[in-house]
Amino acid sequence: MYTYGPVPSRRLGKSIGVSPIPAKTCSYSCVYCQLGRTDKFTVDRKSFFDPQKIFSELQERVLNSNADYITFVGDGEPTLNSDLGWLINQSKENFDLPVAVITNGSLLYREDVQKDLQNANLVMPSIDAGQETVFKRINRPHKELDFNTIVQGTIDFSKNFKGQVWTETMLVKGYNDNKEELKRIKAIIEKIAPEKSFIMSPTRPPAEDVDPPEPGIYLYAQKLISGSRAIAYHETGNFNISKYKDTQEAISEITARHPLRREQAQWIAEQFDEKAELKNLIDQGKFFIKQYSGSKYILPQKLFKG
Repeated sequence: MYTYGPVPSRRLGKSIGVSPIPAKTCSYSCVYCQLGRTDKFTVDRKSFFDPQKIFSELQERVLNSNADYITFVGDGEPTLNSDLGWLINQSKENFDLPVAVITNGSLLYREDVQKDLQNANLVMPSIDAGQETVFKRINRPHKELDFNTIVQGTIDFSKNFKGQVWTETMLVKGYNDNKEELKRIKAIIEKIAPEKSFIMSPTRPPAEDVDPPEPGIYLYAQKLISGSRAIAYHETGNFNISKYKDTQEAISEITARHPLRREQAQWIAEQFDEKAELKNLIDQGKFFIKQYSGSKYILPQKLFKG
């Protein structure tokens, strides 16, 4: 499936997700990524799938949906898809829903990417570092990417974009959570001048063995970055599972993009009247359980090795 949801989002309410790229295809391999390490490391844009098939599936997903947003987010970096502009334009022409793009921001300096995004309502780039050394440690970018070029590209994009720009900063203990680095991040965000800034932390099992920062750091960052909002809590609300035939298909499709807390996965099993099925699937090795930040998560074997 190219689409999923609506799913509960901590920033966008009920969001229909659109993934226009193959799994784990990205220009970064962030230490905190909830999808594990990047398999297909690239900065080359291409048409990965038939865009009409993606749009047709999106049409069916939107029908009778109570979503708040259509969100192009991908199983990696969505701006790598050269059909993204067409998909955004088709969504705007055919649906009465705002369109968001969640991006790592790595390609915003490119004119073709800026053109593709011009009709979106909202673009959400990541700003996780204030200097190149931290950028390379936390985002682990493709070798052809340059930190200063990405930062300037994001600033230029924000100035020319007619929609809204919201920045996201993922804080990871020992990487970018010291006060000097936060001041550098603040300086970049001020130049971007987004409508909103979000201070995030890993809440789902990350690619590497990293931890969220100490609680006091959120408060410091929120005070430091004017108008920012700290989000260090779990999303609430249920997932739309009407398109799936059984527990295994539903959990497989959702966890491929969005690791589920144990209680969320159990709720899904109960909707199919398969209360015991989740345990059976775990016992069979279809999924496994990993504890992170006080919660137990259901993860697909194909994305994580344990």
